[in-house]
Amino acid sequence: MKLKSNLAALVLAIGSAGAFAQLTVGVSFDAYQEERWKTDEAAIKAELAKHGAKYIMADAGASTEKQLVDIDGLIAKGAKVLIILGRDKDAILPAINKANQLKIPVIAYDRLFEAPGVTYITFDNKEVGRMLARAVLAVKPKGNYAIIKGDVGNANSAFLREGTQEVLEPYLKRGDVKIVGEEYTADWNPQNSQKNMEQILTKNGNKVDAVIAQNDGMAGGVVAALTAKGLQGIPVSGQDGDLAALNRVALGTQTVSVWKNSADLGVAAARAAVELGAGKPVTGAVDWAGGEKKVTLKSIFLKPIPVTQANLDVVVKAGHIKKEELCKGVTDPKVTACK
Repeated sequence: MKLKSNLAALVLAIGSAGAFAQLTVGVSFDAYQEERWKTDEAAIKAELAKHGAKYIMADAGASTEKQLVDIDGLIAKGAKVLIILGRDKDAILPAINKANQLKIPVIAYDRLFEAPGVTYITFDNKEVGRMLARAVLAVKPKGNYAIIKGDVGNANSAFLREGTQEVLEPYLKRGDVKIVGEEYTADWNPQNSQKNMEQILTKNGNKVDAVIAQNDGMAGGVVAALTAKGLQGIPVSGQDGDLAALNRVALGTQTVSVWKNSADLGVAAARAAVELGAGKPVTGAVDWAGGEKKVTLKSIFLKPIPVTQANLDVVVKAGHIKKEELCKGVTDPKVTACK
């Protein structure tokens, strides 16, 4: 009887340990060096810690091949849920399929890749594209437009472009706006965007009146190209709420930065990871099949905020940037957030 009692106690102890085992969440960044991902990471880590979950991370360093290896490594280290900022929407799929076979839930973080069972958490990127166009049109409703897109392998580049097109379409049909240059930018790299902008300027004899750049880093490259040519007052868009970009908005060299509060996105992903790790459905997720392959995914879409000189105080009040950093070099009294 005593032996049976001891065995029963041992089984109970093992079962209890398994029930309360710490959830390990693996996060794969495609290129961690970009400024905004550090904000995302801090939010993910803090939220996971609240739920007693463990965070492990791998940085692919802008390599598609390394990201596949990284995901294998995260699984080997015990990740029971994966949050993946995918470098390429198609190249990433073998790793996703492997995770599915191992019954490891996968979250497509910010960028879409389509595979059954994936949970997609992002901002409404088509709406971001619309916001980019609206902000630039508000300043320059007529003229020659250049469009600087992100990496060709990234689904967000297409979503942003679709949203932009929706807003530009009537202006294009009337002939008020003409697109005189449009380029993809490898790796969303500012140096590559600067080269793209330089080539568009050369091709058009510097006759470019507005630029829709799909993120803040590339907007910085665009502004550098325009400045080198002595071109001022040309509206330029961007997104992400990069600190340098917000300063450019305050200075007037960039028109808008569509701010996707990275902290909100990180918290949403971490909460979803905890729910998935517990075998529960993700709160607030809806069925969505708006990707190229029309795969139905459980999805969450957060709302972005277009930040211009008129509402710069929103990022200060949110603690995203200090007023001193936002307003560095600003002398225009019309920039009320810097008074």
